[in-house]
Amino acid sequence: MLDAVHVGRQPIFDANGVVVAYELLFRGRMDAVASGRQDTYATSTVMVNAFTEFGIAEVAGNRPCFINLTREFVTGRLPLPFGPEQVVLEVLETVDVDDEVIAGLTALAGAGYRIALDDFVWGSGHEQLLGLASFVKLDLLDGDLSRLDEIVAACREYPRIAIVGERLETEAQMAIADRYGMELRQGYALSRPQVLSTPSLSPSRLRRLELVAALMSPDVPLEKITSIIVSDPALALRVLRVSNSVAAGVVSRISSVRQAVMLVGLNRIRRWATLMVVDDVAEAPEAQLLTALTQARLCENLAARFGADPGAAFVAGLVTGMAGLMSVTPAAMAEQLPLTAEVADAVTLGTGRLGRVVRAVQAYEEGEWGTGELAGLSLDAMRWSTRTLTAAHRFAPGKPRRRPAP
Repeated sequence: MLDAVHVGRQPIFDANGVVVAYELLFRGRMDAVASGRQDTYATSTVMVNAFTEFGIAEVAGNRPCFINLTREFVTGRLPLPFGPEQVVLEVLETVDVDDEVIAGLTALAGAGYRIALDDFVWGSGHEQLLGLASFVKLDLLDGDLSRLDEIVAACREYPRIAIVGERLETEAQMAIADRYGMELRQGYALSRPQVLSTPSLSPSRLRRLELVAALMSPDVPLEKITSIIVSDPALALRVLRVSNSVAAGVVSRISSVRQAVMLVGLNRIRRWATLMVVDDVAEAPEAQLLTALTQARLCENLAARFGADPGAAFVAGLVTGMAGLMSVTPAAMAEQLPLTAEVADAVTLGTGRLGRVVRAVQAYEEGEWGTGELAGLSLDAMRWSTRTLTAAHRFAPGKPRRRPAP
């Protein structure tokens, strides 16, 4: 049984009513009206779901996304796994401003990240951050409007700041936003949050921990990281989706998990893996992962027979296998990933050498006559997949180490 993951998305409009950005919000259920929490878990879950489960292009297109930050992210105790290109870092009003917070935000702004001050209140200490901010969000529903003149005047001393009138629910509040020339607006009067949902197979917790541990070594071989990632189909799919956001504007496309790791970079892979550990979601159903992993491995084993690249065949098998488990079409999944034309054509059209590999594996799995010769390769793929998925459990802390069965 597949789990579903959710992200809340509320549009942010300009003064002309055009959607110019989205705020991404934690939602634990499809029918959740409000987030219910604004802690580090909520922030981590939003990041992981938006970038690795949906793909940021699916959530926001090319518009920027406002993402709430807790103190752990502001100060760098937890790393941000993405670059500054498509995000606005929203500093929650619950973050107490001190030297550590100022230093963290200064470093983030210096790295190109745009900063938003959420639910800004004069005298809370957040006025110290105006020089670093690109956006200031003012609560026009429950905020103290008696000092609005003073707050707006202070913001106007910084030409780079755009004011966001938020929690607009009435015509009177809309009129206040107009009167003060607030550049951006957000609230129920314009649009309620929409909850986006997608089926998900979460990577094994132990596999994520193994990846984090391996990445702690500064000279870890790329092949070691790649082997850990390809051993868990859900983790591999997340890395492919992350590579899609990194690949925006990049001409090259990927045909293997190794290329995706190289494109994302080990440092960013480390950050995503760390965040996935914080995002403590349920462990993936092992039987379902075994099916997808076996299909990917069988495609890899069969590639040489058709003169195809084994790494590309593994990705083609992974995409088709995961698409079946998640009840989406391979074409829909391929659109979320920065695949080479050859891999994309193989999984969507069944063409080319890779397409012949995928079709041969599918025919064998469906029991078509004449495909029995693949039994040996299939058995090898099943053995490899079983060893791979159980290795993390064998070598888990507190358990005796045993050699994998031959």
